[in-house]
Amino acid sequence: MPQATATVADPAGEDGPERPADVPGAVAGSDFAPLLRTVREQGLLERRTDRYVLGIATNLAALAAVITGFVLLGDTWWSLLLTFPLAVFWTRTAFVAHDAGHAQISGDRRTSRLIGLVHANLLLGMNESWWNDKHVRHHANPNHIDKDPDVGVGALVWTQKQAAQREGFARRLTRNQARLFFPMLLLEGIALKIYGFQFLRRQPLRERAVSGLLLTAHFALGATLLLSTVSPGKAIVFAVVLHALFGLHLGLAFAPNHKGMEMPDPDGERWGHLQRQVLTSRNVRGGVVTDWFLGGLNYQIEHHLFPSMPRPNLRLAQPLVKAYCAGIGMPYAETGLIESYRQALSHMHEVGEPLRRRGRRGTRGHAEAFTRQERRRPRRRR
Repeated sequence: MPQATATVADPAGEDGPERPADVPGAVAGSDFAPLLRTVREQGLLERRTDRYVLGIATNLAALAAVITGFVLLGDTWWSLLLTFPLAVFWTRTAFVAHDAGHAQISGDRRTSRLIGLVHANLLLGMNESWWNDKHVRHHANPNHIDKDPDVGVGALVWTQKQAAQREGFARRLTRNQARLFFPMLLLEGIALKIYGFQFLRRQPLRERAVSGLLLTAHFALGATLLLSTVSPGKAIVFAVVLHALFGLHLGLAFAPNHKGMEMPDPDGERWGHLQRQVLTSRNVRGGVVTDWFLGGLNYQIEHHLFPSMPRPNLRLAQPLVKAYCAGIGMPYAETGLIESYRQALSHMHEVGEPLRRRGRRGTRGHAEAFTRQERRRPRRRR
């Protein structure tokens, strides 16, 4: 297993390697190249196939055990207790699909796609092609209001300029989006399935057929298991609670990563890879429990700098990246789990603040005022 030391290549006068395929935006001679060279020399970009085989096998066994317990319990409301472990292991399944999309598990494209299809489409009913399309764009330009789909206008908005354009129910939602954020995560598990089905029409015919078949198989197998074990009423409640807990857990794992962090100016100077990934990301420190709960993605800065780095290696790369950023004067955001949620919610609350102040006086003419206010605000959000 690779072991990281605390030494980092000197950023001054280092030419570095050629642009790597796994780090989009990195160029020879950039301030990122010395760090990349050090990480590569210490073997942290090498795949951890043994860890992934063990992790996948363990997770599949856990899923099988929960399903077996569900069947053995039979037609009883006590089966609802199993939604908690099942939601947890579903989230672990989503982490595997995420890693497959980043080619962390295997260098073979077909193998990575197969792992992603099984874990996302078949086991979760979530279209891996939709997720990868969205996630690649997010990684290329995190928190960029025009390029990152994660900060586009949706149920939530992320800038006061976006908020100024909201009307009707969406406007009332934005006023209170911070307090509604966690309750809305309860709907995320169902939303992920809907988005995946909607994306099918954008896929090539052959890919659409495979994705659609596996998504259909997920629903057919799930419905058969539920309806053959419990009554229809219990089956519906079980499915709703499971998806609510899954969406909440998944949201809790991803929410601390970027919300409330720097948002690049779309009209400003284009940032380099190091600046673009470090300034927009937040790490969450903690022990083994935090690492496990967040799937190791609490080392979000390292994940964004090295998206193909195996997830088990992110914590090993963290001291290298932190020391390097300190050496070149690059801000490195790291906080506790609860504080990370507080910062994210504070940002969402701040975005909706002008709407609360203006009350019901309407939106006409406010877009320009919001734009001016956005420009006056400091760009660094903590």
